[in-house]
Amino acid sequence: MAAEDLEWERSEISNQDVNLMKKLGLMRKEGAIRFPSEESYPSPPIEYRLHQLTPNSILHVAIFIILCECFLGVPPNWALWKRIFCLRRNGSHNIAYNIGGVVICVRSDVEYFDVKFPDSVQGWRKRWLYVHEESANSVEHNIAPFDGSAKILRRRSWDAEATEEEKTATEALMSRIHELQNTRGKALSGIQIIAYFLRIRVQPLQARKNPVWTYAGEKDANRLSKDLSVKDLEKLIRRISSLSKKDPIPSSCRVEPYSATNPLPRNHPILPSLPPLPEDGEVEEQAVVTDDNQVLKVGSLRGLPTSGNTS
Repeated sequence: MAAEDLEWERSEISNQDVNLMKKLGLMRKEGAIRFPSEESYPSPPIEYRLHQLTPNSILHVAIFIILCECFLGVPPNWALWKRIFCLRRNGSHNIAYNIGGVVICVRSDVEYFDVKFPDSVQGWRKRWLYVHEESANSVEHNIAPFDGSAKILRRRSWDAEATEEEKTATEALMSRIHELQNTRGKALSGIQIIAYFLRIRVQPLQARKNPVWTYAGEKDANRLSKDLSVKDLEKLIRRISSLSKKDPIPSSCRVEPYSATNPLPRNHPILPSLPPLPEDGEVEEQAVVTDDNQVLKVGSLRGLPTSGNTS
């Protein structure tokens, strides 16, 4: 099947979507986002990317980053990530979605935050766009360029588990997560974490000058915009969660996040965020051949699908 024959549709980004991104500070840097014009098949300009994660998966990543930086006091830790999450193909029978073909899932044997994700995000697959990719020192940290004709199979890395050494190194972090979830009267929730990073106007997935545990208030270098009104903040939280209009929005976290006014304890251990990466580019790995294995029309870097978009 030719790439042009795939079931893409023209993007339906609306003025309402654009206005919301401006209000959230996501378009303050000129050229950070570009919108498709008349094309019904993605044709991103040079240095612009699309990706293949669902909205709920992106929220999982954002929550994990803030959990690590603000409540565990460590950079986002790869070994900890492998203990909590895995990847799954997202699609209907015998069909892998062009947009949102991969979903991040919490492992079934892990006790993690109930984030109250929405069951459905109506119409999001029809609102794809292009995001400028900031160059990193290594291609291992970049999103692969879009290639609609590339074929990859589900990789072993999708189910990669932490090694015994990694489990030992992250056992204290897992214990702390359990404590944060279950301390009576001071229990932390996924919604509290979401509300926190939206309230302080810091985007976890954006390249930032400083870790969020150094957040310094209104003049912080990582802030995207001025404070949102209470009404706009609550509306946004309900939009990306399953909370109804009757559900209260937390005004603060029950556990004080690390910040400039609540610094990390002296001699606080800082674990490395990622394992050492090879100097010669991509990591070779074999595809997993299973009965439900299907071809995804996406690009691949280190075994992870990275083309497509969730807007």
